[in-house]
Amino acid sequence: MEDLGYSARSIFALYWLVSSFGRNPARRRESPLARLAHLLYMGAAFILLYSRDHRFGFLDRRFVPMARWIEWAGALLTAAGVALAIWARRHIGKHWSAEVTIRHDHELIRTGPYARIRHPIYTGILLALFGTALILGEWRGLVAVGLAVMGFWWKARREESLLRQEFGERFDEHKRRTGFFLPRMG
Repeated sequence: MEDLGYSARSIFALYWLVSSFGRNPARRRESPLARLAHLLYMGAAFILLYSRDHRFGFLDRRFVPMARWIEWAGALLTAAGVALAIWARRHIGKHWSAEVTIRHDHELIRTGPYARIRHPIYTGILLALFGTALILGEWRGLVAVGLAVMGFWWKARREESLLRQEFGERFDEHKRRTGFFLPRMG
């Protein structure tokens, strides 16, 4: 099952690399210090999740038993998360950026996964990270997911601030209809 999770993550990385070309240039972007804060959260999460070093103390203990069905569930969650992130990335197209930016000719995307979730790429990545944490089965995986949630929350709040400045009432209406990381129900 770890192979399926690894394959899904590899497809994700390859797609992300190839699709990063051809974006519109940025008109406004976050400060380097704000970017660094997000990268520190994500770096710590990835070290905890993917490190082969077993010096994390009690975090190296398992939170789920070693069972094939748990590995399958983790692999399926990882694949579903990667699929959602790729779908959202394809949908946002040339307006995507790894940094918090407003691009030239920026549009407020409100279709596809963005019709229900304001940050579906982050949702997909978090789902994939949670699936990977299940496959790992150790507490450090859950701590890594928690750090990633905090990092994406930090970044998404800054994105929403720029989008509010750029699109005003249109963004406010979109925000009322959608959920932050999960679909708004009702």
